[in-house]
Amino acid sequence: MRNLFITAFMLLGCFQLFGQESRKEVSVGFRVGYAVLDTGYADNGTRLADLVHYLERVMTDDQLELVEVSFCGSASPEGSFAANRSLAERRRMALERYVRERVLLPDSIVTYPNEGFIAWNRLAELVEQSDMPYKEEAVDVLRNVPEFTYNDKGVLVDSRKKHLMELRWGRTWNYMYSHFFSDLRNASMVLVTVRPKPMEPVAEVPEEKVPAEVPAVVQPVDSVAQLPVEEKKPFYMAVKSNLLYDVLAVPNVGVEFYLGDNWSVVGQWMYGWWSKNSSHRYWRIYGGDLAIRKWFGKEAEEKPLTGHHLGIYGQAFTYDFEWHGKGYMGGRPGGTLWDKLNYAAGVEYGYSLPIARRLNLDFTIGLGYWGGQYYEYIPLDGHYVWQATKNRHWFGPTKAEVSLMWLLGRGNSNMKKGGTK
Repeated sequence: MRNLFITAFMLLGCFQLFGQESRKEVSVGFRVGYAVLDTGYADNGTRLADLVHYLERVMTDDQLELVEVSFCGSASPEGSFAANRSLAERRRMALERYVRERVLLPDSIVTYPNEGFIAWNRLAELVEQSDMPYKEEAVDVLRNVPEFTYNDKGVLVDSRKKHLMELRWGRTWNYMYSHFFSDLRNASMVLVTVRPKPMEPVAEVPEEKVPAEVPAVVQPVDSVAQLPVEEKKPFYMAVKSNLLYDVLAVPNVGVEFYLGDNWSVVGQWMYGWWSKNSSHRYWRIYGGDLAIRKWFGKEAEEKPLTGHHLGIYGQAFTYDFEWHGKGYMGGRPGGTLWDKLNYAAGVEYGYSLPIARRLNLDFTIGLGYWGGQYYEYIPLDGHYVWQATKNRHWFGPTKAEVSLMWLLGRGNSNMKKGGTK
């Protein structure tokens, strides 16, 4: 079986000759912990499009024969053995599904190499080519220590991963994690083997015996027509509710859309109207805000709408608070949100933490300016007696969120509770 992890990251269009056979290797990248084949990630779209074009050209070339198409999935060494094996298999299936939806490949030429799903050979090559500390010791472990060691009772007693993690008190493992593991997630690949078709000898036929017309030989074809497949790109959005407002009996809802390149836009609306007029109790607030966010950090690179974010926001709202005493009304009495509304604008920082497959918990604080007009009044004999009209000028915290986010969209899910692997 060919070793799929011995070349230096296979660009599309490169192929190596082995006698009369030519081999083309195509690698694709996956986000950390994910098996969704994202054509917008790295150079996946270009590589896969060129691969499909190459296969179609070979299959229609009278001088070339498609010998074998191999699909292989892989994972980097971090994480549990079972999780890595499952992740590598799902990546392989996603890659095979993408290609076979676009090219009709006979089952007889499709293979799945019996290689380890962790790209150890590729990691060894990266280490050998680097100037990392204690390189020789790491290469010795990668090349000579068995992946798993069992005792005579079949109990696992040692492993290559354990040796690497313990080497130099973890310094070697941490270096490889920071510098090489991201490349190993790009090691899922397709290997195409092609060779020239053998030339069939043409028998000489006496001229007088050649029939006037020779019927064409009809080659059997697959009767199933290949249908165009719509490209399905990942889509990320979230529906959210601020739990702090919920605790204060202010129903609210928000929607956040991922725009790409770690940018998102989020809009929220709140509406609470609770009153008991006989006791002059009012708890009224409604309005909304709009924010633009930039996501950053490792978590944001691995999974959209996750990790740290910075943004700017604007708010518009009106309120009426009174509880057995002086009342405060933001906005013109009897008017609408747009009549002397209160407003705020500022900058925000937040962090979105995965807590379930489709749920995140987002913590956000905003600092800025709060302005607008408000009225002071007191309830008296069934009336609300005006006391003063004032203008608000406040610099400080104007936004606080602990929001439960429901992740929606294709590919918009966390691998496990607490975040991605």
